[in-house]
Parts: sequence; C-alpha cells; structure tokens
Amino acid sequence: MNRLRHASDRQQVERRGHLAEARAAMMLRLKGYRILDRRWKSPAGEIDLVIRRGDAIAFVEVKTRSSAEEALESVSIRQRRRIVSAAHHWLAANPGTNGCDCRFDIVLVTPYQWPQHLPNAFASDDQ
Repeated sequence: MNRLRHASDRQQVERRGHLAEARAAMMLRLKGYRILDRRWKSPAGEIDLVIRRGDAIAFVEVKTRSSAEEALESVSIRQRRRIVSAAHHWLAANPGTNGCDCRFDIVLVTPYQWPQHLPNAFASDDQ
C-alpha cells in the first residue's frame, strides 16, 4: 500500500511538472522564443527547455512551487552545475549552434499567476 501511494505521489509530481513546463513553453513562445528541445536528457542530467530567439540560446529550468520565492530558492547550486554540464552536452550534440550566445534562464510557475521568466538567472561559473 505504501509503495502504491509513493508511486502515485511521484506520478502526480511528474504531471504537475509537465503542466508547468507546458505553461512556461507557451509563455516563452508568446514572447517570441522558439522551443528547440523539451526535457532533453544527457548523461549529466535533464534540461527542461532549450529556447532560441535570434542568436541567443537559453537553457531553461522550470520550477513550480506555491510561491515565486520558494520556486527560486529551490534551484540549488548543485542543480545549476548539473544544468550547465547538461548544456555543454546539448551544445556538443547540436554543432549548428556554434557562435550563439548562451545563457541560463529560470521560469517560475506559481498557482493562478502568469509564469515569471528570469532571463540570465545564473552564469555558467556561479559557485
């Protein structure tokens, strides 16, 4: 019984994450970004969204919590390092993106609010 509840909770969290990513992607498209990848997996980890507008490519972490502050605080230094490492894998797998400006964005998704986009939320050398 406990195992079933745990699996059900995990599925619910995953569903909530998918919904948050869909909301974030819709908002970013409305802002003029093109979605290049969703939930891209590498040996280093997963990137929620890879977006592009002009010569700028952004690797986006989508966080959903009950408040924007909680969502922002949940992006740990360890997670930032994982995203940066996964971005290097993505760039290596997509050589046509050489010469593009790259950055790391965060989209905060909270109930009953428009998703909040934080461009250039952290640098690749943040420690």
